[in-house]
Amino acid sequence: MQEEKIEVVSTDMNNVTQKQSPRQSFWELVRFAVVAILIVVPIRVFVAQPFVVSGSSMYPTFKNGDYLIVDEISYYLSEPKRDDVVVFRYPGDTTKFYIKRIIGLPGETINVAGNVVTIKNDEHTETFVLDQPFVENSSNKTAHQTLKSDEYFVMGDNRSASSDSRYWGPVPEKLLIGKAFLRLLPIKQIGVMPGAYTQTE
Repeated sequence: MQEEKIEVVSTDMNNVTQKQSPRQSFWELVRFAVVAILIVVPIRVFVAQPFVVSGSSMYPTFKNGDYLIVDEISYYLSEPKRDDVVVFRYPGDTTKFYIKRIIGLPGETINVAGNVVTIKNDEHTETFVLDQPFVENSSNKTAHQTLKSDEYFVMGDNRSASSDSRYWGPVPEKLLIGKAFLRLLPIKQIGVMPGAYTQTE
């Protein structure tokens, strides 16, 4: 009985398809395309979008060619956090996109001496030193910056090969695109929230 019902349904569907005129088929295709656009475009523009890592500034956390999906909606719901890996528009040329890690938050004073980063904020009467297990390559670069209420200090994990806030200053909040949510390539490293680290201050 079950097999007969399946055969009948299948036959009916084939008949319906056969009875459709070329005009009907065309409008069905148009309707499908419109629905697909209405679903995909908002997701692509406002929720998540793909990025391919270019260069070695985030090594070893991310390598050249890593394929990432960036979450664009979280920062509408909550504030960016320290150690988030973010994609943003480069302040010096907003047509370019950079990927770095948030080191300093709005209102903080950041002091960089090589690989040692100390921070002073409203919650600490003295500076505290960041724990940075994601950093492997050393650097002798120094920097000192007090952030405004809408600025973030970002740095690449590969400190010796990263152009970041140490060189060109902080990133305004309005230029943040979103945080790295999913790594799809390379396949062996597929994972959610790649590069995630929670600071214990």
